[in-house]
Amino acid sequence: MTLLSVNLNKIAVLRNSRGGNEPDIARAAVTCIEAGCGGITVHPRPDQRHVRPDDVRLLANILRGRVEYNIEGNPFAAPRGEYPGLIALAREVRPTQVTLVPDSDGQITSDHGFDLAQDAERLRPLVAQLHELGCRVSLFVDPGATGFEHAVALGVQRVEIYTGPYAHAFAEGDAKKQLELCVDTARRAQQAGLAVNAGHDLSQANLGTLRAAIPGLAEVSIGHALIGEALYEGLANTVRHYLQILR
Repeated sequence: MTLLSVNLNKIAVLRNSRGGNEPDIARAAVTCIEAGCGGITVHPRPDQRHVRPDDVRLLANILRGRVEYNIEGNPFAAPRGEYPGLIALAREVRPTQVTLVPDSDGQITSDHGFDLAQDAERLRPLVAQLHELGCRVSLFVDPGATGFEHAVALGVQRVEIYTGPYAHAFAEGDAKKQLELCVDTARRAQQAGLAVNAGHDLSQANLGTLRAAIPGLAEVSIGHALIGEALYEGLANTVRHYLQILR
């Protein structure tokens, strides 16, 4: 079955808006695990507007030996204040997977992937460092991305397809073109020897169509919609609904 990794960034956004420790990101993680999710995702950013380095460390202790831990981020973002940098955080907590994303500080959310041919040499030493730490490495890529042979040459094990355009088209009522683009991208990545993840703006409404269209989809990382839906359905119930879709 495709693994569901729940992104907890929005829990941290709500907590940070008020200060203190509520809602409790640790309790949220345990609730998702007990409901059956296979992983937890966080995307710490240098401005610490949601998940903070201390959250990354706290969750590592909770998740170890229970579910996969996926940390996303821009490996080129310099340390700032209490944010030590993505590679340094990975060195501390040794997550299962690190998903490298080329986002900038000014982005509200990730909205594009790497150019595999252009960015390969910059990524090479960072991928090597993560492998030394025992982390699986995934690269965030656009639907329609090319150059998967460059990712393979780096030793990358996975790519994550950016599904934002698909989700937007689905909401508009005509996802055929964007779905085909995701399916073709997944097929070419798999033929190159890479496993395929997917994420961004996936929801209960659009996940089933994507999952059915991509054989062997390894993982989906879902946060914004899942946490929003959980306001009405409850967090544990919402996780179970996603798992049912993936089955």
